[in-house]
Amino acid sequence: MMLPIRQLLISHTPRRSPISLADLFRFGFFTLLLLSLSAIADAQDKRAEVQLRTVHGSTVDKDDNPVPASVVYLLNLRTQSIITRITDDSGNYRFSGLDPNVDYEVHAEHGDSASATRTISSFDSRRDIEVVLKLSHKKAAH
Repeated sequence: MMLPIRQLLISHTPRRSPISLADLFRFGFFTLLLLSLSAIADAQDKRAEVQLRTVHGSTVDKDDNPVPASVVYLLNLRTQSIITRITDDSGNYRFSGLDPNVDYEVHAEHGDSASATRTISSFDSRRDIEVVLKLSHKKAAH
């Protein structure tokens, strides 16, 4: 004898037992655990961002007047890669997101003038380093 499909579905649907206090406790515990792990991962990401360093400053002539449109060169001594910035109207430049475990060299050029090369050491624990680059001597011929 065949039962109608509706009767089959009703008769074979498992009955739900009421949620026990232990089940609620387990659900709450695992929810709190996941939220805690998420917060820890987020804090580690923010700590990694904070660890990066910034080198900024200005370019000035021998009389300490700002020199706009100077080219500032930042050399990564580990990879030998160079990043450049052109100073703004006030002679300011900025390099951010730099690895604190790497040494850098920075210098500026404008026309036929150049600054001395300054070293940013990985042993310097500052995260924000200001370097004023004085364009005081003739640029070396390449």
